[in-house]
Formats: sequence, structure tokens, C-alpha cells
Amino acid sequence: MDKINYDKVLDSIISNLNYKPKLLLHSCCGPCSSYVITYLKDYFDITILYYNPNIEPKEEYEKRKSVQLKLIKELNIKSLDFLDSEYENSKYHEKVKGFENDLEGGNRCHLCYELRLEKCAKLAKELEYEYFGTTLTVSPYKNAQVLNAIGEMLAKEYNIKWLYSDFKKKDGYKKSIQLSKEYDLYRQDYCGCLFSKRD
Repeated sequence: MDKINYDKVLDSIISNLNYKPKLLLHSCCGPCSSYVITYLKDYFDITILYYNPNIEPKEEYEKRKSVQLKLIKELNIKSLDFLDSEYENSKYHEKVKGFENDLEGGNRCHLCYELRLEKCAKLAKELEYEYFGTTLTVSPYKNAQVLNAIGEMLAKEYNIKWLYSDFKKKDGYKKSIQLSKEYDLYRQDYCGCLFSKRD
């Protein structure tokens, strides 16, 4: 099956906009969101959703959240907001039960994506956003084909538009590293779960 160029799909969505829709954007962390926010800010009114029950320990979760808030404050964009969420670490462990020994990038990760994106889709629908999306595709370690397939499935289930993306294109990941240095952001050395830290 041919891979879809989701960066081109995003370009097409953006080029057909004639106003700024409301976007609920799931963010895994400040560094990954840095490039994505600066890329999308002219096209969408963005609210960052921080929902990452996979991140352990709790101190790490709180540290990453504080970095996300620091970035939002320093970017000082009028149409940028923040939506916090409960930690729900037990929900993450229920979701990935039986897949704890999967390698990074396998089914455990796909279940984790689904958990976080479903929360984003549900809230976006409830709070009357037009789109939901994620910063996860900026990472070279995350499979954009899988993430967009999950997003598309949830868009149909919740009757809300999914913002297709592959933010690592156009040097997105490199730009996120540059922006992290510019804003002096803490960059973690593992994805978030203790299984990824173990590996």
C-alpha cells in the first residue's frame, strides 16, 4: 500500500481555508509543539491540549507540562490557549495491558496514540472546535501513517474534522530543536512511558 504524503494533505487543507477555524491540538511536550504552533498560528485559533497519561514518573509529567506553559507564555500569541487535563495514568496502563514488552513504535505505542487522540476528539466535539490534531507527527520516531489513520477513524466516530499532518516534513523536527534552544526548553531523552525509558 502506498504511503500518503500527509504534509501535502495539510497544505491542501490550509490553502482552502478562508477564515481561522478553532483547532484543539494535542501536544506531547513543549519542544515538539514549538514548531507546530509557529507553523499553524496564522491559519488556526489554537488551543493546546496537554493530555499525556503515559508520562512517568509524575514529576516528569509535571515538568513537561510546566515547559509547555512556559513556551505558550513566551510565544505570546493572541489566538493561542491552553487546556489542561487530568493525569489518568491508570487509564494508560489499562489501555496497554499485555503490550508492555512491545518494542518502541509497536502496538503499545499505537494504543497510546489512540488513547490520547480519542480524548482530544471527544473534547473537541464537546467544546465545539472544528478540528482536532496532534503535534506527535513532528517526531522522526512517530509513524505519521499510523497517527493519521487513528485520527481519521476518530474523526468519523466523533463527527469532527481531523487535521492531517506530517510535521517532520519541511525540516519541522530540526526547526523544533532550534526553537527549543531559542526558548531554552528542557528536552526529554525518552518518549514518556517507563517502557520507553527502559528501552
